[in-house]
Amino acid sequence: MPGCAQIIPPTGGPRDSLPPVMLNATPKDSTLHFKGNKIVLTFDEYIQLERPEEQLVVSPVPKVSPLVEAKLKEVTIRIKDTLEENTTYSINFGKSLKDLNEGNPYKNFTYLFSTGDYLDSSILSGKVIVAETGKPDSTLIVMLHRNFDDSAVMKERPRYFARLDSSGQFRFSNIAPGRYNIFALKDVSGQKMYMRNSDVFAFYDSIITVGKDNIHPVLYAFAEAPEEKKSGAGSASSGRKGSAAKKEKKLSYTTNLESSQQDLLSNLELRFSDSLVSFNETLLHFTDTTFKPVGGYSIIRDTTGKIVSLKYPWKEEQEFRLVLEKEIAKDSSGVELAKSDTLKFKTRAKTDYGTLKLRIRNLDTAQHIVLLFFSGDKIAEAIPVNIPQINIPLFHTGDYEIRILYDKNSNLKWDPGSYTQKKQPEKIVVDGKKYNIRANWDNEITIELPKGPPPDILP
Repeated sequence: MPGCAQIIPPTGGPRDSLPPVMLNATPKDSTLHFKGNKIVLTFDEYIQLERPEEQLVVSPVPKVSPLVEAKLKEVTIRIKDTLEENTTYSINFGKSLKDLNEGNPYKNFTYLFSTGDYLDSSILSGKVIVAETGKPDSTLIVMLHRNFDDSAVMKERPRYFARLDSSGQFRFSNIAPGRYNIFALKDVSGQKMYMRNSDVFAFYDSIITVGKDNIHPVLYAFAEAPEEKKSGAGSASSGRKGSAAKKEKKLSYTTNLESSQQDLLSNLELRFSDSLVSFNETLLHFTDTTFKPVGGYSIIRDTTGKIVSLKYPWKEEQEFRLVLEKEIAKDSSGVELAKSDTLKFKTRAKTDYGTLKLRIRNLDTAQHIVLLFFSGDKIAEAIPVNIPQINIPLFHTGDYEIRILYDKNSNLKWDPGSYTQKKQPEKIVVDGKKYNIRANWDNEITIELPKGPPPDILP
């Protein structure tokens, strides 16, 4: 008997990949002498709005945001704010407007209208870079202010704002010509105001005249270092019970030793569980394996009071003992170590490290270049560059990213800016490559430096 053909369900045709198309607008797009408070947009297919409260950009920024709803093939916009006379308004939907079936976005669909007899047509574009990383962050917004008081960005919403694309670019369209201060902000609060030093923020050094200055500004964003909180004596509500509980515990510590091995390039660190009010160096005994005292070391305490470091010129594959007597350290409650302790450790071998030869091209010593070696998101090494070739006999193995720091104050670290002091952050350029340093290997890296620091204006 002949077999039956295999039954296959119909595929339904090719997938719809086209965004919705607007068929009609009431009032029509780019209308003049607008006087109503309701706009209806009709599309060629069923549509949906996804997170319009995050994506919608209304310019100028209203005091009360419009109510935007999607139903079937229509989007209705109800204006809740009092419109200004002779003003051009734009409503940009970002990525929120999509078709219902496939979710194809109508990216940056914009509806325009004017309460006057013309549409503003001025444009301003530029870029925002996070200064510490040298990379863009598309979650920031850019703001234009007409109030030139320094405190305006902290107290008032901007006249206009725009979002960044994935490359850090921004573009203002259909804005009124005139003079503006320009800022960038990670708007965590949603208020479009610079409210905390910890907010990622950027400011441009000069006022920009839109419609006259044909420039494309670059802003460098930073977060100022937060003020250190001073530890108080504690609230009365904590009571004696809390203090007694603290006294019952014992002070503890950890070290930076790995498998009881000491890094040849680092200090030995004792990391205590609480800040110390006292550390008696005479109760620390640094010895060899026979408990014979070793000299030539120094003790360093950090500003937090939690880390005590022993600095010593380590040599490879040597064994040591570090004895800590019970009363060596006390925290603010008088808590000590539970008992005396002895650390046994050995220094690492040179073969655990690689050698590194750095060749630097386009070196300009006046730029105070520092190469920052990042392992993940942490700085592993900071190497100042003063000569075109640097030979490093011992270097930690691993995978690295190199960032090029323009170190204005020559302190071997990136420094943030300050809006109140009108100080811009130090600039960083990402090398964009990955480097692997292998153990017991002669590693060579060639760095092509930019011909100058990152610009404040795009070409």
